[in-house]
Amino acid sequence: MKKKGFFVCIEGLDGCGKTTQAQLLVGKLKRIGFDAIYTAEPSSGKIGQFIKKYCLHGEKRISVVVEALLFAADRFEHVVNEITPALNNGKIVISDRYVYSSLAYQGAAGLDLEWIKIINKNAIKPNSAIFIDVEPEIVVQRLKRKKSVMEKLETQRKVREVYMTFVREGELVKIDGNRSKTEVAEAIFAVVSKQL
Repeated sequence: MKKKGFFVCIEGLDGCGKTTQAQLLVGKLKRIGFDAIYTAEPSSGKIGQFIKKYCLHGEKRISVVVEALLFAADRFEHVVNEITPALNNGKIVISDRYVYSSLAYQGAAGLDLEWIKIINKNAIKPNSAIFIDVEPEIVVQRLKRKKSVMEKLETQRKVREVYMTFVREGELVKIDGNRSKTEVAEAIFAVVSKQL
């Protein structure tokens, strides 16, 4: 019988360390014998490239409805072209951002969460969804590079509120991101290894 894949998404505010943690998790899983891969959203596909170039780093934020639709379209391609084939091959897929990012970011901008869920209904449910929690004030200080249109303090506060709703509902597992990189990595690995 073919081994079934396992899908993990790692979420958090910009600058919370999720990219580092997603890559550390892939490395750790590989070292102990799992076939794990790293992927991210926006994806490396054409729509993902468009989002990175024209939406995240434009002069001002585009219409939040258009933004949500673009992310949903990119996610659909990401699921079809990358995530599902890897899972079908028995791989562990670690995604740096997924559907909860749309719910948090576009939801924080005023879009109805139910509508965001509807346009993302083709997004497969992750086996494990983790939220690295770092205070908005701290992440904004960490973002010394040129900020994207979504990296303002007020935006990040609202985004965290939406993420916390999903933590309370049991959809996201909250990890304290204020600890050392190693401690955060160990906490994430403990959550994932328990579910594998």
